[in-house]
Amino acid sequence: MVCTVKFWGVRGSIACPSPEHVVYGGNTSCIAVTTEAGIVVFDAGTGIRSLGREIIGHGLAHAHLFFTHTHWDHINGFPFFAPAYNPAFRLDIHGPKQDGSPRGIQHVLMGQMETPNFPVPLAAMRGIVSYEDFEVGSIFSPYDGVTLRTAPLRHPNGACGYRLETGGVVVAYITDTEHVPGTPDENVLFLMRGADLVIYDCTYTDDQFPTKIGWGHSTWQEGIRLARAAGAKRLAIFHHDPEHTDDIMAGIEAEAVRSWTGVVVARDGMEITL
Repeated sequence: MVCTVKFWGVRGSIACPSPEHVVYGGNTSCIAVTTEAGIVVFDAGTGIRSLGREIIGHGLAHAHLFFTHTHWDHINGFPFFAPAYNPAFRLDIHGPKQDGSPRGIQHVLMGQMETPNFPVPLAAMRGIVSYEDFEVGSIFSPYDGVTLRTAPLRHPNGACGYRLETGGVVVAYITDTEHVPGTPDENVLFLMRGADLVIYDCTYTDDQFPTKIGWGHSTWQEGIRLARAAGAKRLAIFHHDPEHTDDIMAGIEAEAVRSWTGVVVARDGMEITL
């Protein structure tokens, strides 16, 4: 094994636990990439609660958590990430500096846990050992043999895309980005180039997109166009619209797979080994 990618939350905008969202899942964004050196977590939507249980069950002692941005659906599971309350656990947190906001990642996470928003303060999370606010475009080495490259995405208040490289394997995590029809995003192509797996914001379809311009999201058809142009091997359709029920998602999956054999549709609990 070089690395394993597990999808803990695949939904965008708001969690949608309902009988119509069982097959593909209703938790919001959270991805865990387990490398031979350690675990890298992307975003802390509601899916991070279940990830926390697995970390405890496996006795893991350390993780790096990288945020794409701090809109609610990407942070609102964080207060329920149980390992962070354990002083024996070590959690390093990294957040991109965002447009128009002087507040760093620690202050944002603290704000959602302040009275009267939440009964337990951020200070109770004694497993957190560091907070880092970084400029998008920075390069990280969270573990030996693991490199993270970053690039800006088109989203209200800004967002950060990631390219994780380890042992010759590349995983691109690109969510909350809006494309310009007919103009491939060079930042996105850079992150995707030659990737073994691309996780891309496919909230809408091309038919829906004209009424969603300015909302900061893309389509599964654009994801395929970009992945193929970048020479990526696989595309995971991700950040599903909460209005897309299991029946709608099944239709999208069937059409997407017909369009390109490299497509998979992300589901809560799905695991891909690279």
